[in-house]
Amino acid sequence: MRWQNKRSSDNIEDRRSQSGSSIGGRIPIQGKSGFVLLVIILVAGYYGVDLTGLLNGSLNDTEQSTYASTPTEEQEAAKFTSVILASTEDYWQQQFNLIGKQYIEPKLVLYKGSTTTACGMGQAIMGPFYCSVDKTVYLDLSFYQEMKRQLGGGGDFAQGYVIAHEIGHHVQNLLGTFAYIDKLGQGQSQRIKNQLSVQLELQADCYAGLWGHQMSKENILEVGDLETALNTAEAIGDDRLQQQGSGKIVPDSFTHGTSAQRYQWFKQGFDSGKMTQCELLPQ
Repeated sequence: MRWQNKRSSDNIEDRRSQSGSSIGGRIPIQGKSGFVLLVIILVAGYYGVDLTGLLNGSLNDTEQSTYASTPTEEQEAAKFTSVILASTEDYWQQQFNLIGKQYIEPKLVLYKGSTTTACGMGQAIMGPFYCSVDKTVYLDLSFYQEMKRQLGGGGDFAQGYVIAHEIGHHVQNLLGTFAYIDKLGQGQSQRIKNQLSVQLELQADCYAGLWGHQMSKENILEVGDLETALNTAEAIGDDRLQQQGSGKIVPDSFTHGTSAQRYQWFKQGFDSGKMTQCELLPQ
């Protein structure tokens, strides 16, 4: 991905020198159980649930990750994140103008270990997450290394896809989709609420695909970039994560969609470049 020498965002807040270490710093994710825990907490963070307490106990005593970045690598990752955020700003400003709406740019907070958010305590183990209350994406840069190690998601475009997915949630927030889904879920069973969550996540994948389409039009993508992003989308499907974690797949508990669905909806956005192709799935 040819992201170098592109515009950086003005909406980055760098808390890396301020972040707390109340849970012993970076929490390494070891084995299948840790991998599944990352997904659980990431989902909880999306819903504004503070699962800090879940991180206390056995994880506190886990050895520190050996995948620490050098200062140069970390600064490169920070620069990359700022450029990707700027590219989403440019894209969504254009799209909102086309539909006669104002795009309010989100903030993106870089932190280490843990940080406070309007949705509770943010932890590195969550991976990138969006808080709808303060309209902010939170990211510990070490996620990029965990992404490569745990998900096999190497490459700049695959990492950019993850950021674009979180920005997709911001778009949903601005367009009232969150409020709409919350209303539909009132008084419903957990199974129905999970199905509604899947719709939100797949739409965010499609929105990320729209951003990818624009990157392709601008000749920013390189050979193999799309494949790495699609592989990442497949790797974080509910069915695959459950199979890896417990060996048992429970469709009624899905909150993000299957590997095939996540692949399909990202590619649908990427291929079409049209917001109309990202409408929520019928119930």
